[in-house]
Amino acid sequence: MSRRVILLHGLWMPGASMHWFAAKLSAAGFTPEIFSYHSVTDGPDTAVPRLVQRLRDSGADVVAHSLGGLIALQALCDAPQVAVRRVVCLGSPLKGSGAVSGMMMRWAPAAAMFGRSAALLQQGVDCWEGEAEVGVIAGRVPHGLGALFAGFDGEHDGTVAVAETELPGLADHVIVDASHSGLLFSAEAVEQAIAFLLEGRFRRV
Repeated sequence: MSRRVILLHGLWMPGASMHWFAAKLSAAGFTPEIFSYHSVTDGPDTAVPRLVQRLRDSGADVVAHSLGGLIALQALCDAPQVAVRRVVCLGSPLKGSGAVSGMMMRWAPAAAMFGRSAALLQQGVDCWEGEAEVGVIAGRVPHGLGALFAGFDGEHDGTVAVAETELPGLADHVIVDASHSGLLFSAEAVEQAIAFLLEGRFRRV
């Protein structure tokens, strides 16, 4: 199994936002590489083919936060021959983001804020049928402004509803006590990510 892991950040975030997570993976024996992209001005149209090329070159597994998870799955759909064994998504709205859709409907400047990533964030993906094992770590600490626009019914991390992360075809799914941005600094999220990368499943208490 490859122990190289490519990390993708989310919307409006720099690659540096993944440094803490990368350091924890490194301490656990992995070789992390951060993949940076311009989430608003370039979006998936540029990020996806660049990621495909990186994955072809490295053969790494993937850990991705939020929008990064959607970009990772889109890359694997576009290039199913790429040898990625496991993908961990952190708070990724794989079924589409109600918060983004709500903002786009109610607030005119939102289109510019989300830029070229708006469509993928709103649509998500229907299901996962690729070769890679995909696991999702969702948060349930509701700190964030997403609820103002989405009207979440169930648990959420302040930006993404847990239900929006529950995509058909996942290998495993787990919920931790963290907000959306807090997933990037959650010891529990790191431990679960490591477990999935090693075993293809999350740990249950």
